[in-house]
Amino acid sequence: MLDATNSLVAATLAFVGGHFLLSARPIRPFLAQRLGVQGFRLSYSALMGAALFWMILSYRSAPFLAVWTPAPAFAWVPLLVMPLAAVLLVAGLTSPGPTMVGGERFLDGAPGSPAVGILSITRHPFLWGTGLWALSHLLANGDFASMVMMGGIAVLSFGGMRHIDQRREAGLGAAWGPMKLTTSVLPFGAVLSRRTVVDWRGIGWWRPLLGLAVYAALLHLHRGFIGVSPLPL
Repeated sequence: MLDATNSLVAATLAFVGGHFLLSARPIRPFLAQRLGVQGFRLSYSALMGAALFWMILSYRSAPFLAVWTPAPAFAWVPLLVMPLAAVLLVAGLTSPGPTMVGGERFLDGAPGSPAVGILSITRHPFLWGTGLWALSHLLANGDFASMVMMGGIAVLSFGGMRHIDQRREAGLGAAWGPMKLTTSVLPFGAVLSRRTVVDWRGIGWWRPLLGLAVYAALLHLHRGFIGVSPLPL
């Protein structure tokens, strides 16, 4: 039986490694052929959901093992970064695009530039949201459990951006060209290089507001769910 710390390490490896392994070539095409595309996606989601649940439970049960002592000022980093992260998370979840699961269909004969809505800022808004969450909390927490879980999510977030781009380019070929040329991984990269303009109308007013509401809810629920206040003392 694994203790809580070892369980967290195992769960994080399963969650992070599982994403890369099951979506890699030739494993993904092989499983999709055997299970069917929909069957594969359902199995993939169920396995990764179970791994995420295991990781969260293990994190909550893991003992506090200090590795380093963050500077007191670092406690403010999540408070400042998380509003942006929450907006990116909401925008990523509510904006269909070619980098989401099954999003290849959005490039099939679609007219015009694919850099619409939040994709005009970055083609990986959801992963930037999770990545910023992980990095900001890594700065504010110096215990082993936080470093394992948040470090794993950071690896999955930023490594996942490259992994998705490589799979899309290999699978879609020339159809990926417009997406690659008019959007960027780095937020505002395509805008600054004048390859696109920000589609504020496509982003809308409600996504930022909903993101800020999610941020407020996370602040409110943090102590009850995690056990510590998110506010610097």
